[in-house]
Amino acid sequence: MKKLLRKFNRLKLNQKFTIITFLFVFVPILLFSNLLFRSMKTSIIQDKMTTIQAMMAQDNTQIQKTIEVSNIATQVFLNSPNMIEYLSKVKRKVHISTIENLDFFRNDIASFEKLINSNPYLYQIRVYADSGSMQEMMPILYSRERMKNMEWSSIDFDSSMWYIDYPDNIFPSYANAATMHLMGLLTKITDSNYGDLGYLEVAVQVDTVLPELYQSNEASWLCYIDEYGNAYYDRSEDNIWSKDAERILSAVDLDSDQNTISESYYNGQTVILACAPVKELKGKMVRVVSLKDEMNTINNQRNMFFIYMLIILAILLVLINQVVKVLLKRFYLIFDTVKLVQKGNLDVTVPCQGTDEMGELATQINKMLIKIKKLMEDNLNRELLVKNSEIRALQNQINAHFIYNVLESIKMMAEIDAKYAIADAVTSLGKLLRYSMKWTSRNVTVAQEIDYIRNYLALINLRFDYEIYLSLNIPDIIWEQEIPKMSLQPIIENAICHGIEQIAEDTSIYVKGIVHRDHFIIEITDSGRGMTEEEVGQLYKKIAGEIETGGGSGNGIGLKNVQDRIRMTFGQEYGLSIASKIGCYTKVIVKIPLKN
Repeated sequence: MKKLLRKFNRLKLNQKFTIITFLFVFVPILLFSNLLFRSMKTSIIQDKMTTIQAMMAQDNTQIQKTIEVSNIATQVFLNSPNMIEYLSKVKRKVHISTIENLDFFRNDIASFEKLINSNPYLYQIRVYADSGSMQEMMPILYSRERMKNMEWSSIDFDSSMWYIDYPDNIFPSYANAATMHLMGLLTKITDSNYGDLGYLEVAVQVDTVLPELYQSNEASWLCYIDEYGNAYYDRSEDNIWSKDAERILSAVDLDSDQNTISESYYNGQTVILACAPVKELKGKMVRVVSLKDEMNTINNQRNMFFIYMLIILAILLVLINQVVKVLLKRFYLIFDTVKLVQKGNLDVTVPCQGTDEMGELATQINKMLIKIKKLMEDNLNRELLVKNSEIRALQNQINAHFIYNVLESIKMMAEIDAKYAIADAVTSLGKLLRYSMKWTSRNVTVAQEIDYIRNYLALINLRFDYEIYLSLNIPDIIWEQEIPKMSLQPIIENAICHGIEQIAEDTSIYVKGIVHRDHFIIEITDSGRGMTEEEVGQLYKKIAGEIETGGGSGNGIGLKNVQDRIRMTFGQEYGLSIASKIGCYTKVIVKIPLKN
């Protein structure tokens, strides 16, 4: 041992460094590589489990949204006095004239059909009533005779229930409808005076709620089990999972009321079994995900790693000895330069050191010095800009004060002449200008922005022969949240110019707030002309700056400015997203962090 130490001490520094590097880096890598790849397998499994849990949560959220929409649609129908009155007349066999039928069809049935068409979650809503003298009004009102074509017609229920996976057989001759998978909220329509008036079916497509339920592949399989133990999944012959569905489901704890996820083995491959309860439907979702490809990749990587390591070790023993000689010399050169910078000399530069890691370090240090000097210049320019902004803000306040006084005078003149519509318009314009010109803070509350939008719509409605209404559904906590000023109004303006003006009729703009754990979203929906998928894609590119925008109408520059200001204020994970359907609606979703 002493003899080896004496020989080691006589070696040069680069040789010592080479040997030490070999002993303390490469040998442990070879010894513990097997442990490393086992850890990688475990990590992949854990990551896959996390991903699957997120997918199950997303599926559950989609189901909850569908249930919520279906419940709301059911209540809209049940709370319609015209519908109940019409069904009671049918029940009592009261003669209904052709004019009454036409009025009912043009007003109530048309509004119900518009409700269905404007909601992407809904497939169809149907009311089944005693035929008698009733005139069927498709696609809403049908006789009970047609209900017999549906699978669920033989079920006896008192109030409401969900029925899963049934074809649309209301018109049996339509073969393509019979292959469709539907799930429906079925409700008996009753009246305290006249008893049973009929049945209400609110149907949605299963493919809309759970797209993977009937589209399984070799990598994953999704199954839904209702409260009676009935299993719904892709039963096609080419589906490898459906053949052993019972054996797979037997390995899942279906009695648990909590989400469960575990690792298992199926036909010699590692799989992840996940089960999540769907409390609203009293059922469970079971997802199976294969890790065959991931495990094969890990095994191949491990084998290739050992082969490459044997080759690399032989080469590195020679190269390290030469490289260390150069590295030590260049390292001290860079170190001396850093010490000069530490003393405050920013004009020094590191000489070019090649293209390897040490050369990259020298290049990055030079870039850092250039950036430091640039930041110092930017800081001076920013301070100058702040001073100029303060002066402009003072000028705006002076100009705004003059405009406010003039508007107040015009308002008083209008009120004296009893022209109150003009007075109200001037008041709205004054509030609009006061909000626009007062930039004491970059951020405002949602309540302030909504108040600005009300005044904006009041002025906009003066231009048109039709009325644009503002419908609000915003939780109390959102009203006092801060958002960038003028971030919602451009979206409203965009909806009017490019959606509502195209149809030129009375309509509403719906503003809905939704609170999440650490953020909230504001959905702004118009019932305008909508957009195609290509138009939505183009708009996304304009907002992202991938397509240059000019100053013309419809170029997306307003939404791009809103996106940029939100992200500069709150971060890249916040901003805008868009959903639209041609001829139906356009929805802009604003995501903002939630503050206590």
